[in-house]
Amino acid sequence: MLFRKSERRSGRGQAAIAPPQPRRGIDRRAFLNRSGLTVGALAVLGDLPLGRVRQAKAGPPPPAGATVNTRKNICTHCSVGCSVIATVTNGVWIGQEPDYDSPINRGSHCCKGAAVRDDVLSERRLRYPVKLVDGQWMRLSWEQAIDEIGDKLIEVREKSGPESVYWLGSAKFTNEAAYLNRKLAAFWGTNNSDHQARICHSTTVTGVANTWGYGAMTNSYNDIRNAKTIMVMGGNPAEAHPVSLQHILEGKELNRANMIVIDPRMTRTAAHATEYVRVRPGTHIATIYGMLWHIFQNGWEDKEFIRQRSYGIDEIRRQVAKWTPREVERVTGLPEAQVKHVAEMFAKERPATLIWAMGQTQFSTGTANVRASCILLLVTGNVGGPGGGANIFRGHTNVQGATDLGLDVTTLPLYYGLTQDAWQHWCRVWEVDYDWIASRFASKTLMETPGIPSTRWFDATLLPKDQVAQPDNVQAMFVMGHGVNTITRMPEAKRGIEKLELLVVCDPYPTAWSVLSERKNGIYLLPACTSFEMDGSRTASNRSLQWGEKIVDPVFESKNDYETMYLLARKLGFADRMFKNIKIENGAVSAEDILREINRGGWSTGYCGQSPERLKAHMRNRGKFDLVTLRAPKHDPEVGGDYYGLPWPCWGTPEYRHPGTPILYNTNLSVSEGGGTFRARFGVERIVKRKVMENGQEVEKEQHDNLLAEGSYSVSSEIKDGYPEFTLAVLKKLGWDKDLTPQEMEVIQRVNRANPDAVSWALDLSGGIQRVAIEHGCSPYGNGKARMIAWNLPDPIPVHREPIYTPRPDLVADYPTLPDARQFRVPNIGFSVQKAAVDKGIATQFPLILNSGRLVEYEGGGEETRSIKWLAELQQHMFVEINPTDARARGIKDGGWVWVTGPESNSRARMKAFVTERVGEGVAWMPFHFAGWYEGADLRHKYPKGADPIVLGESVNTLTTYGYDPSTGMQEPKATLCQIRAA
Repeated sequence: MLFRKSERRSGRGQAAIAPPQPRRGIDRRAFLNRSGLTVGALAVLGDLPLGRVRQAKAGPPPPAGATVNTRKNICTHCSVGCSVIATVTNGVWIGQEPDYDSPINRGSHCCKGAAVRDDVLSERRLRYPVKLVDGQWMRLSWEQAIDEIGDKLIEVREKSGPESVYWLGSAKFTNEAAYLNRKLAAFWGTNNSDHQARICHSTTVTGVANTWGYGAMTNSYNDIRNAKTIMVMGGNPAEAHPVSLQHILEGKELNRANMIVIDPRMTRTAAHATEYVRVRPGTHIATIYGMLWHIFQNGWEDKEFIRQRSYGIDEIRRQVAKWTPREVERVTGLPEAQVKHVAEMFAKERPATLIWAMGQTQFSTGTANVRASCILLLVTGNVGGPGGGANIFRGHTNVQGATDLGLDVTTLPLYYGLTQDAWQHWCRVWEVDYDWIASRFASKTLMETPGIPSTRWFDATLLPKDQVAQPDNVQAMFVMGHGVNTITRMPEAKRGIEKLELLVVCDPYPTAWSVLSERKNGIYLLPACTSFEMDGSRTASNRSLQWGEKIVDPVFESKNDYETMYLLARKLGFADRMFKNIKIENGAVSAEDILREINRGGWSTGYCGQSPERLKAHMRNRGKFDLVTLRAPKHDPEVGGDYYGLPWPCWGTPEYRHPGTPILYNTNLSVSEGGGTFRARFGVERIVKRKVMENGQEVEKEQHDNLLAEGSYSVSSEIKDGYPEFTLAVLKKLGWDKDLTPQEMEVIQRVNRANPDAVSWALDLSGGIQRVAIEHGCSPYGNGKARMIAWNLPDPIPVHREPIYTPRPDLVADYPTLPDARQFRVPNIGFSVQKAAVDKGIATQFPLILNSGRLVEYEGGGEETRSIKWLAELQQHMFVEINPTDARARGIKDGGWVWVTGPESNSRARMKAFVTERVGEGVAWMPFHFAGWYEGADLRHKYPKGADPIVLGESVNTLTTYGYDPSTGMQEPKATLCQIRAA
């Protein structure tokens, strides 16, 4: 622990520990169950000073005749996907233990996972609906709350149009709730629907999908055990994804793997590295190009892989040639010898995997950073096989699934986009008339236009109306499970909240939305239950789905997300259409029916095979799946041959029983056994004008570049080369259309009666086109080349660009950010902000680079975990890490109070200083989990009574600044500037 309070707040209670139990006749699990203590409780108590521990007897066993059940659900925190075993007696959750049969966590939890029982039992939960009236929180019934909220939403719609309501969802939703939330926004008539992925991995999705087809982790946590070189660049798994570290470290130790950590800060992960590389924040592309320079110079690239499976290598070579060791050192600070050393390991000691998280994505160059990482993997041939790939560690429990299911301003569920074809596809699935859905929108243009990213919601509220490309500004927000303190530029968010006509926050905890502003009216807080109090599936970072069963009924007056959205849809007048094929019994919405609807429409991403029944069978048979391959024995009657969680794509109908895809783009397995190719989503060829020599003269000629794989194909493929995406027309050309059943052909013709030949593998609701392609050994989405050049992005080839607030103004002339432009309905003036910062000498006034990240004790915005007594005891103060040299120059002492100031909005924040060499000179670091203080003021008194988090603190995002990725709207909290002074 960094700091510990000298006195504990009265009323928090004292820690209790049970007396020693006899060892004979009782094992660890029995002890935990009988004592009522969790693993997390024991871990915390072991860390407490003895003076604060009092003796207490263990709780009694369940009374005679009590009904005792065990139920399984998924940890509500990071994306690893650890499962939890709960013991429930007479409807009360009395104990928990980690799941020893899970191939993911294998009987382990981090401190957050060990404390999840308190998510449900915490006394800091929001207990009933309240609204803010003249600065006071007033209790009201659910019926009154839904009526008042619905009336106000309708009023805003009539006055300003549907686009003036913003629907902000959650990465902690189940898959079914995320899908329902996006469906709700669609039926309301807006694409202003987003969630936490915007601020964590939207750049990953865009960057990776625009390289090789799908925007997700290619391998799995377990598969890291197969790696010979593990490179972590922009991640800190030891704190952000602790249980993943068992797979990383066993790969390192048992497989004798190299472990390279590239990070500005000496993290707990870096402490395990065989090679630590301290780099300047915001120089990922320069670092990777520095590695590629040595790889090309020495011929370490995988030439055959590049020839067969990638496009654009010549242009990459030309770009990399500019990044000589001298230029790399000038920009990044890294010496040539170290860059060459890590490049050689990554290229030669294979398979090599590249792990990243938000330390690579949260930049104004986030998409380009991700693309550079993909190019490094392609050049070295480290994608498409065990032990390699892009192991992208996502944040919250279900941030992968929530993104997949369409909580994204750019797409409908499962990445279908926003075109008319996409809308018509989902209208067929929903069994609603396309014209009716279209009538809900202000215009067809807006229906097919991406919405406003969550990073810019307050700009869409505050900017002049003529600068927001929709009929009116954002006037109302309905927020479910998203913290305001996770978004940059909090002073602007504060003003944005004050400008809204209506703010509704639906969450188990009141969150900082309720206290940040000076509003006296117009905020409603609705108590949501946790995902332990509802059924549903979640998708871990490795694309595996797991079914979580409801452990207990919702506590207090909380409701689950399905019921809340049903009540709202009923009030707004479209529940009959929205829930047409979803059973509602005594007010309870069927999570299974929602997943079945997802299966009926989820062909594009392979969310079609994971029925509730198959997922529940996996949870019953967890112990049968192999630790490394994640596959069950083929002879098993329930899960035979399946990969754990049926990682998408899981092709065809559930009855087709595809096993799932554990490793994307792996041609060494047949498609029917979980293999695949790179997706041919960019066409079959690219027409490029190039200058060539002809008769001794240079002339410009059109050239047709092949975008399909050359001589590379899946095992068992009947096509021994590249091929396009499958449509009915393609099946006909191959003579395979005869393999379709009459029933499948009938469905295909219904999809497009005018031109059934145009129906593709992703639009065929029968699944027949997928089935036939796979039975001939082919990937339904084709067999293309991965793109090193993404010509549809602002920088087709990744380009190093200095952060908006750079500490190196001398580099801005050579590496400026992109020009100002309108993006996502609002202006992006990053170029003007960067120029003004250089002109004003901001780097002189604010000389420290400000970086942020995670603590092992807390998650996300922290409202939930800072309300859990076991975790609150572990980390009680917000703090800033500062190097001893920088601290000495400012008279700052370890543990002393400091003011940190930022270059925008006269922002400032008061916190404690942690003087440490974990950060280098000129760099400061803060955790991003805190809220409840604002610019030195304690806001505890503004929370609803009894619902204030145990631990409060300043948010780092009070200080973070302007800067947005042009392709995604991603914010830039990992590379801004600050100044620190003793308080």
